[in-house]
Amino acid sequence: MDAERPFWKAKTLEQMSVAEWESLCDGCGRCCLHKLRDEETDAVVHTEVSCRLLDTESCLCSDYPRRRRKVPDCVQLTPSELHEIDWLPPSCGYRLVAEGADLAWWHPLVSGSAETVHEAGISVRGRVISERVAGALEEHLVDWPGEMPPAVPPEIRRVAVSAAKRKATRR
Repeated sequence: MDAERPFWKAKTLEQMSVAEWESLCDGCGRCCLHKLRDEETDAVVHTEVSCRLLDTESCLCSDYPRRRRKVPDCVQLTPSELHEIDWLPPSCGYRLVAEGADLAWWHPLVSGSAETVHEAGISVRGRVISERVAGALEEHLVDWPGEMPPAVPPEIRRVAVSAAKRKATRR
């Protein structure tokens, strides 16, 4: 491995350690939103309804180690299964690396802070409701989870990354 290059550029997904693999998740929470599949077209339709285990403030699973026991249809991403999943958001770190693209500036591995994904408006924070209160999924259809987030102007990016790095050094 090239010591100058970050692991996600130097290794294949299959070569990554468990910790490296897990760190590709940017913590946006978009994959934890319910999706519907159109029976006629096979297209994925996104909702603003989150899994009941998603902490909508942190955008992380509230019981990650036991999530599959509590939510049996929760998908556990692996390098081999990643290529067959068609519903990951285009901004997803797993998807980007699998497609040979680089991670975005707001990804915690690039910025050094888990907050930049929220500061950049990439995460689901403030945009979703829990399945516990949502009712019919069909009443909550949205497009944004399946779209690439808009580019953030460089000056805002610099401010967000600088703020995130200051917060990280204070801890």
